[in-house]
Amino acid sequence: MIEAKNISKWFDGQQILFDINATLETGKTNLIIGQSGSGKTVFMKCLIGLLTPEEGEIYYDGRSFRTMNANERRNLRTEIGMLFQGSALFDNETVLGNVMFPLKMFSPLSRKEQLERAHFCIRRVGLENADDKYPSEISGGMQKRVAIARAIALNPKYLFCDEPNSGLDPKTSILIDELLSDITHEYQMTTVINTHDMNSVLGIGEKIIFINKGHCDWQGNDKSIFRSKSQSLNDFVFASELFREVKVFLEREYEAHNSEK
Repeated sequence: MIEAKNISKWFDGQQILFDINATLETGKTNLIIGQSGSGKTVFMKCLIGLLTPEEGEIYYDGRSFRTMNANERRNLRTEIGMLFQGSALFDNETVLGNVMFPLKMFSPLSRKEQLERAHFCIRRVGLENADDKYPSEISGGMQKRVAIARAIALNPKYLFCDEPNSGLDPKTSILIDELLSDITHEYQMTTVINTHDMNSVLGIGEKIIFINKGHCDWQGNDKSIFRSKSQSLNDFVFASELFREVKVFLEREYEAHNSEK
């Protein structure tokens, strides 16, 4: 579990985040959503430790990031997996080489054990027989799977994903969502996903944090989001006609279900 308590952040005298309190739960897909410029990326960077908030604390399973010494922070970073927006694969490395990279850098395992772990992760994301291929030889969806395999190679406790469906077609996006959800539950990770994709929000949003103009305006899940009274959240999530119709339909179903009790 990751806890953010009273997080505030400034850049050049301008306040970007305002006293944010949020809990990101273990074994769940935690989604951070909000418009471009809302502060959600800054918030995620604060959670990871790439930015230091001027006020507030970040706790990793009760451990304060602010009070950690350099060695404790290095150890924490071995517990964190990162899935970058553009996959960030090494073009001159094969699929196997990309997944092996964090193992060679940080793992105490033997070379044989590292290879076994890399092969396991590649198989876990459904990429059998792709070990020797280069990123340019595989599709965008396969590249994203390689990036996920690399992110979980060190068996992290915390997995951060920045726009994992960026540039993917809807069908592939759903497959990536399902994969992230599956491995989150399988390994009981605290998975944090920064996304604009409303299909992801409604499909795997077990915990949703809505950032609006630097404030945490709403927290809930993919079920309670349809009953939200936050106008800013409703304007963001239900901007399209399709999602507005879905909201109306589910509200009617909810009211009908309650009236039968």
